[in-house]
Amino acid sequence: MEHTITIYCKNTQSYHEVERGISLIELKEKLGIKLRFPIIAARVNYKIEDLDFLLYKPKDVEFIDVSCPSGMRCYVRTLTMVLACAIHELYPKADLRIEHPISKGYYCTLQWAHDDDAKGPAMTPEMVKAIKERMWQIIKEDRKIVEEEKQTQEVIKLFSGHRDGDASLFKTLGNPYCRYFRMGEFIDYYTSSLMPSSGYINIFDIEPYFDGMLLRIPNRNNPVELEESIPQGKMFSIFREYGSWNKLLNISNVGEFNNACANNKSFEMIKLSEALHEKKIAQIADKIANKEGGCPKIILISGPSSSGKTTFSKRLSIQLMVNGLRPVTLSMDNYFVNRVDTPRDENGDWDFEDINALDLPYFRQQLDELLNGQEVELPTYSFEKGERIFEGKKLQLQKDNILIIEGIHALNPTLLPNIPREETFKIFVSALTTITIDNHNWIPTTDIRLLRRIVRDYNYRNYSARETIARCPSVIRGETKWIYPYQEEADAMFNSALLFELAVLKQHAEPILAEVPKFCDEYTEAHRLIKFLQYFRPIPEKEIPPTSLLREFVGGSSFHY
Repeated sequence: MEHTITIYCKNTQSYHEVERGISLIELKEKLGIKLRFPIIAARVNYKIEDLDFLLYKPKDVEFIDVSCPSGMRCYVRTLTMVLACAIHELYPKADLRIEHPISKGYYCTLQWAHDDDAKGPAMTPEMVKAIKERMWQIIKEDRKIVEEEKQTQEVIKLFSGHRDGDASLFKTLGNPYCRYFRMGEFIDYYTSSLMPSSGYINIFDIEPYFDGMLLRIPNRNNPVELEESIPQGKMFSIFREYGSWNKLLNISNVGEFNNACANNKSFEMIKLSEALHEKKIAQIADKIANKEGGCPKIILISGPSSSGKTTFSKRLSIQLMVNGLRPVTLSMDNYFVNRVDTPRDENGDWDFEDINALDLPYFRQQLDELLNGQEVELPTYSFEKGERIFEGKKLQLQKDNILIIEGIHALNPTLLPNIPREETFKIFVSALTTITIDNHNWIPTTDIRLLRRIVRDYNYRNYSARETIARCPSVIRGETKWIYPYQEEADAMFNSALLFELAVLKQHAEPILAEVPKFCDEYTEAHRLIKFLQYFRPIPEKEIPPTSLLREFVGGSSFHY
């Protein structure tokens, strides 16, 4: 039997004969791999593995650091385990709950075990300080993190009682074995790889945040610094509002969601989620119609890619008509410059998120003509051809019309420099997840939108999942630069996420993701998303109404796009 194997290291761009059974951390040392920042994980055949992973067969290996998105996720998961362990040691009756990302960090609360005395003390600055100090102590001790695997029933027993949320998840996955992580006597569950020990953490912070605390993480572009914490009071209120609505169904995590589906409650979830969407849209329409100082002339609707702005604007139009208004919608997507004129990013790729990807002079010209009562022929943008076309669609505003402008740059103040602020009403739309996988594993808001985009691009824009995933870094950079800085200026916010949608998107996205070749960089993300979707029990979409925002992506909408 051979005692060596051949490894191709993408970092050295060469083949190496190494001992069979060598670990990734040993391979790193043997090859003397150095990156800009400390190495924390590796891509093995384009799948993320921790540094304790053993190599028994020929593989392609690429070591990564925290500057890589997969590396950052690995870092934050490990940081979360250190935080959870510190809380467990200081407050044995409390469990960390990571609610959602916000302010470039993660909003966390403590969930206390119910007993006859009380639900536990409220979070105080002194508690946050104590937790932070214990975290640094754990990091200084450089406690080893070990991955373990046992029969699912045994793992459920380990996590039952204090960690019922995790036990509920294990029961619904249907796997004979489950893996988990151990750091000393403390055990925890995470959806993917962690770093080898607590000592790999070198930068973080926690600080009081509303009634909980904010876990601050390294800056994604310069990981030697922390992300700048930005105030997002309006966004926090939306998370809080939708979280309270989920309590109507007693669903806060994927385990509870899957149990509800198993008990034939998916129909109830769909109806309630759609009703809550409609109620919120109606409330925003009422706010517009009754705006102090008079009804605005222009409604501006913005949000990141695949947030559902188009369907939201159509449903808002209906509710505005209920209020006696006559809305007309203008989509900024139809004002893209032709593909050949699209600006490129620093990597030479098309930068569709750049505000200069829009033909701003032409947009402003047509807007001025419309506001002056002139008739204009509106363009349509063909994403398949990458060019603007005209199909004879004409528009002329009447005196009682209210104009809705929808697009990712709609809240950018440079868009309409000559329109007074009081004559506009700004709305920010995004898909903000309101349930978690379990207490320590959150669902990134970007994942919902990416899955929506993969399905939509495949069905309607002739893009493969590989192409959509390849564009994702550019999209995120564009959103960070052009959209998020203006979201808190909105007069209203709308959460377009639906409690049930991942269970529906799963059936559409999985076969599309399966087409991504296993020998390309995009396979790393495709494999991660396929694993993520496996947590959800699928539900039929036949009960989803044709006016649902989700229909914009999966098809079957009664709206014309």
